[in-house]
Amino acid sequence: MTSWHHEERLKAVQEVVRKSGSARVLDLGCGAGDLFVRLAMEPALVELVGIDICRASLNRLRDRLVAGKPSVPWIDLRKASMTEPTPDLAGFDCAILIETIEHIEPEELSKLECALFQTMRPKTVVITTPNSEFNPLLGVPSCRMRHPGHRFEWDRAQFRRWCARVANDTGYIADIHNIAGLHPDLGGASQMAVFQMIQPDTQTNAA
Repeated sequence: MTSWHHEERLKAVQEVVRKSGSARVLDLGCGAGDLFVRLAMEPALVELVGIDICRASLNRLRDRLVAGKPSVPWIDLRKASMTEPTPDLAGFDCAILIETIEHIEPEELSKLECALFQTMRPKTVVITTPNSEFNPLLGVPSCRMRHPGHRFEWDRAQFRRWCARVANDTGYIADIHNIAGLHPDLGGASQMAVFQMIQPDTQTNAA
């Protein structure tokens, strides 16, 4: 069973994938597949690839897929690092990182940026990450993060600055959303960025 906030994250990302018209999708940091198993039932998808560094999580996801009887004709699960992509991961319609980037050491983010926005370079990128401003509403003390595996947690201004810089540097535009609840002052429990690649004929930034 997922929490209400997690369920809202999954719904928000799934809706973006649907609206994007994507047929080939990457789920980077797919874990045990809370989102992946839902995407595996999407009739518009023809290829779905999940990547995670945890073999045990991938094994659980495989079991869930067998039980769920997915409709996507081509599904691939790989134990691999999203910061070291293979050439065949380039050019997908959409890549998703749901509550993933905060598990990366801050000094390694530039490596992820290069791998994701320059090497893999999907048409659409969807990233969600915790909004640290919301933590008090979840009972998280100011001296802690939400999860022991988190290496950082951004407030909304920090996330917007990062998204704006990455989009400007790599030829994307970024649209930012509050998701998983909405407090009038503190925003949502999570924040979501939807990056869309600028078409080559209108792109003003060097790739």
